[in-house]
Amino acid sequence: MSISLKDVQSAAAILSGKIVLTPFSHSQILSKITGAEVFLKFENHQFTASFKERGALNKLVSLSASERRRGVIAMSAGNHAQAVAYHAKRLGISTTIVMPRLTPNVKVERTRALGAEVILHGKGLDEARQFTENLMEERKLCLIHPYDDEKVIAGQGTLALEMINAEPDLEVLVIPVGGGGLIAGNAIASKAIRPEIEVIGVQSARFPAMCQALNGLPIHCEEMSVAEGIAVQEPGRRTLPIIREHVDEIFLVEEKEIEAAVLLFLEVEKTVVEGAGAVGLAALLNHPARFKGKKIALILSGGNIDMLALSSIIQRGLVRSGRIIRLRIGVPDVPGGLADVTAILKKMNANVIEINHQRMFTSLPLRSVEVEFIIETLGRTHREEILYALQEANYLFTVPEINQ
Repeated sequence: MSISLKDVQSAAAILSGKIVLTPFSHSQILSKITGAEVFLKFENHQFTASFKERGALNKLVSLSASERRRGVIAMSAGNHAQAVAYHAKRLGISTTIVMPRLTPNVKVERTRALGAEVILHGKGLDEARQFTENLMEERKLCLIHPYDDEKVIAGQGTLALEMINAEPDLEVLVIPVGGGGLIAGNAIASKAIRPEIEVIGVQSARFPAMCQALNGLPIHCEEMSVAEGIAVQEPGRRTLPIIREHVDEIFLVEEKEIEAAVLLFLEVEKTVVEGAGAVGLAALLNHPARFKGKKIALILSGGNIDMLALSSIIQRGLVRSGRIIRLRIGVPDVPGGLADVTAILKKMNANVIEINHQRMFTSLPLRSVEVEFIIETLGRTHREEILYALQEANYLFTVPEINQ
């Protein structure tokens, strides 16, 4: 193996004072919810809001004078792009970034704002990768790979040094997995310091490429994931053997589980975490027996989430938790009919967000109208109380549910 603890320690010396020493703190509420002793590493507090600065800067400072003069190129869904652009600008190196066309706009604009030339190409990282390689040859640029590079891997591993230094008796590191650079670097460093520590990876179930590669299976991924930062279809050639040797287990989490974790971070920790940064918490929530009672570190790998996506996650989460419900109620089509229903809702302290009438597309008897209410509740118990009150008043109603 060409990467060692010494390489990670050297990277830490290089990064010292040049990136944010992010908080690493105990979460009382998440510990109570999960049954584990949960510590959070807030890499979403880096200047570019992700851990990617560590590997990018460690690679950039290793370039020769000739390579710096030629400039660098990187492919990225956003976080690596911003990290390379930011630190390359600080070092006076020109930067070209290739991003998939469906990259969230917030990441594209921030990368441009950091001085990089941004080229949008391809539906995903695979198509962007081939274009990047061609452009690199054409312009004679130096590639800063997002994960499959020894300097990048060593830079990402500095997280383990900080976490173990702060809490020497950590038992488990739970780490997002895309191409594998983050978990590979942290596995090398943590296992060298504490051989008994467990290193657990988490992938989106829609992009299980690393898990498939480890099991010798054909790689098959979906087109999109809310965790686009780890939506990688090609595991690193350098990272794969490291993960095979040093990582204890990899969990897969579903989209709705990732969304729930994003919302929980927002509610409990008052911190914005992108989908990729929330997969660790999703794994804890869905495998409580596996982690119960253990001292666990979660890496909040990034906070660059599109505002429209975050808004949708919040609204869908409120629906799933019963705090927003949709009611379709049959109401007599007579003066005061609607007022009678709203009087019940008022009495039950239900907040009406939206009302729609439907006279044509309904099987209700003539002289009846179907009224759709969007209602804010205090939670599932309050929801059931509202439904019971309507039932007691002899109203016919349905509660259309989303896929839970």
